[in-house]
Amino acid sequence: MTRPLKKETMHLLVALDEGYIPQLSVLLTSIFINHPNDRFALYLLHRSLTPKALDFIRACCNKAMMEYYPIQVDQALFDEAPVNDRYPKEMYYRLLAPYFLPDDIEKVLYLDPDILVINSLSGLWNLNLDHALFAAAAHTGKTELSNNVNRIRLKTDHDYYNSGVLLMNLDQCRIEIRKEDIFRYVKEHGNELLLPDQDVLNALYGKRIEAVDDALWNYDARNYRNYLLRSGGVRDMRWVMQHTSILHFCGRAKPWKSGYRYRFGQIYQHYVQLTKRFLPDEWKGIAL
Repeated sequence: MTRPLKKETMHLLVALDEGYIPQLSVLLTSIFINHPNDRFALYLLHRSLTPKALDFIRACCNKAMMEYYPIQVDQALFDEAPVNDRYPKEMYYRLLAPYFLPDDIEKVLYLDPDILVINSLSGLWNLNLDHALFAAAAHTGKTELSNNVNRIRLKTDHDYYNSGVLLMNLDQCRIEIRKEDIFRYVKEHGNELLLPDQDVLNALYGKRIEAVDDALWNYDARNYRNYLLRSGGVRDMRWVMQHTSILHFCGRAKPWKSGYRYRFGQIYQHYVQLTKRFLPDEWKGIAL
């Protein structure tokens, strides 16, 4: 089977260790199924994935008809970075993506691996960022409490943006983002950071973010009732299935773990089963 190719490739970025490879395969399946006529390239930032793990991801990309570019990050870049159990080197990868990605890529869509794509990403990809660094969504919840707390904590005057979905204007990021600024901020504020890389994104670059609707582009799968209430009952399950593109399984509870109690767990399991059918024969036995 071949797909008609559009003029522009959507460039995707992920950064992970071996613990999230099964979830990445489910994410790739969900992207493939919901984009029958689109072309993608996957850039994978990693520190030390094994050849077997890289081969598995390559097989998944081949099945999804995606170009695949694994990039082993040069660890010397982090010689001056604050690094410990709370601040592993990987936490810097997404913000420093301009250092790692090819210079001819103008933008990239970063996705956490704990995501399902259930409708087209084209609307987000084609967003005009102009001179903004990123497009991202804030999970405001039913009230403004979390936003207000984070504004006080980080001394900002904008919404608190989730870093799990970031459309990155790489041309502008290459001009404005400097690793020294990020390392300095972590050294000076390390004890105050709760979600370190997300806090850094908001503290240093929050004013340079183009806000997008989280119900469309970064739906917090824990908060169905909040979305329903905030919309006056409009954004019900039917609306989500028709309009939401990205379901994000935020927080500690994950739908691939036993005891998951939130509404979208069954949808995730459906994509797990599709992924098992979708895998190349030599990888059918992998645990998802």
